[in-house]
Amino acid sequence: MNVLFEEDGGFRAGSIFADGDTSLQVEMPSGKRSKIKAAQVLLRFASPAPAQILEQAGALATEMEAEFLWEVAGDTEFSFLDLARDYFGHEPTAPEAVSLLLALYAAPIYFHRKGKGRFKKAPADMLQAALAGLEKKRQQALAIEAWVEALKAGQLPAEIAPYTDALLEKPDRNRPEVKAFETACAELGCSAAQLLLKTGALKSPYEVHLRRFLLEQFPKGTGFPAVETPPWPDDLPQAGVRAFSIDDAATTEVDDALSVTRLPGVGWRIGIHIAAPGLAIAQGSPLDAIARARLSTVYMPGDKITMLPDAVVRAYTLEGGRDCPALSLYLTVDDNLEILAHESRAEQVHIAANLRHHEVEPWFNAGTVAGPLPDEPFKDELLLLWRFANACESRRGKPSAAQGFNDYNFSITGDLADPDDCRVEISERKRGSPLDKLVAELMIVANSTWGGLLAERGIACLYRAQTGGKARLSTQPQPHEGLGVPQYAWMTSPLRRYCDLVNQWQLAACLTGQTPPFAQRSAELFAAMRDFELTYAAYAEFQRNMERYWCLRWLVQEKLQQSGATVRRDELVKFDHLPLMTRVQGLPELAPGRRLTLQIDDIDPLGLEVRCHLLEVLPEREAVPEPAEAEEGEGEATAEAQD
Repeated sequence: MNVLFEEDGGFRAGSIFADGDTSLQVEMPSGKRSKIKAAQVLLRFASPAPAQILEQAGALATEMEAEFLWEVAGDTEFSFLDLARDYFGHEPTAPEAVSLLLALYAAPIYFHRKGKGRFKKAPADMLQAALAGLEKKRQQALAIEAWVEALKAGQLPAEIAPYTDALLEKPDRNRPEVKAFETACAELGCSAAQLLLKTGALKSPYEVHLRRFLLEQFPKGTGFPAVETPPWPDDLPQAGVRAFSIDDAATTEVDDALSVTRLPGVGWRIGIHIAAPGLAIAQGSPLDAIARARLSTVYMPGDKITMLPDAVVRAYTLEGGRDCPALSLYLTVDDNLEILAHESRAEQVHIAANLRHHEVEPWFNAGTVAGPLPDEPFKDELLLLWRFANACESRRGKPSAAQGFNDYNFSITGDLADPDDCRVEISERKRGSPLDKLVAELMIVANSTWGGLLAERGIACLYRAQTGGKARLSTQPQPHEGLGVPQYAWMTSPLRRYCDLVNQWQLAACLTGQTPPFAQRSAELFAAMRDFELTYAAYAEFQRNMERYWCLRWLVQEKLQQSGATVRRDELVKFDHLPLMTRVQGLPELAPGRRLTLQIDDIDPLGLEVRCHLLEVLPEREAVPEPAEAEEGEGEATAEAQD
């Protein structure tokens, strides 16, 4: 005697070796013996052989229509053997009975299981709903198949177009449109970004990089909500100085200005004046919420995303030709350029001019400061501040402007909506010019002095510390070894960095005798510090990636096939006159600073990669040692002044 039984969700057949009341010993066609419970047995039969019954039953089951079985089945619960008798019109053979069992199991939307070998047909309304669902899935499968073929042919189906951003960043894999897109990517062996470019959903690698960043950091868009610009305080005293700023031509957020006043018989009074949005923007206000969400201005070649709305920036920027609210640090300096005293105030400062690098550097540079300067506005003030900056740098024993490094300015001409039609110019500029050092050193003085003032008064502050080469934010005053100061707090860029705005609130409260918004060990202050560091790092990485993109675009634009380069370390080399580094596989072991000629093999603006191979190692006499990579945190004041 043989049995059919259910095990692990499937049907098996075997010969009875030993039959008990509650269990059986069964020998399978393979010869293996198994012990099964009697309750698992669905059918006992004499023939055919166990090895043949499922094969014969399966062939018969393929001829059965689930819809017909549903029609002939009664409305009450039934056994598969009962329905088999009705279906075949006679006592069914073992293969016939098993075939009907298989057909019932294969039609779960028509028949619901009610126990061992027992079923009940689905109610008509439930069946119709299930069939409609099946039809929907069938149509969906056909649509997915058609979408996949269109995508592979380089066409973007209209149904998929609205999901472009999601496909690029966070696809919902339950959606059929996403399933079709990812299937096409897999079959083509390409990434989502590559397929979006192929189908025209995105127009260029530039758009890919920008959209990815915006989706991650600005999921609600870069626009600002409607918000009022708070008025300037109307009770600020007038400073009585003529201040001037020094920035590059593209700067709109003018955070800092300088002034010089002669003190007969004493020396000089040097003023460092910082834009004071914190005197008008209240902590906890709608504008604070905007700045807290963005945390910093985002910079990229040819564009930027400001931390504050344009109207707010215009209201508080240190614009030439008007009086502006400012927090001022005045340094009393003797004729030997020693600092005798310092004083801080909240006041209105007249900004006489906004000087621009490209206008001043031709006549105020390393080659001209030693001789007589032409009769230009503020030449005497600039010369004194240059001498003072050198004296401060000497006292600290650390360079303020990381001399020897190069800065690179990107000029993009054209509509960024079509970057392939834009022209990029990249200019190289040695860091550490007199203007660089002048501004950087005075910002170091302001940030370290004000950080020390808040530390003395026990007022919470976000400090920028550097120990062991690692720069980080801290709520405790700690040394900044790279700058050689006992404490350093970012305070001089409140229009561009939330960290500086927070510190300005604390400083303004200190100067006006009010309660600071943030207490020591404030959880809110810690949260702002943590979020700022993470976001600021993400923005900086994006800026580096976009600069790298435009470097690659410049190589394509100039049709450059070869380039000079300098070994940095191991296989890492730096291109001449570009802030672009790459690894050259198989590069022989060469000393840092060794000059090379590279053959450019391939440029990938989407992957931000350039593949090269070594063409020539230049004679050692032509090696030009380049400065080592800057330690983290070095040159912070210079970068701050130039942003």
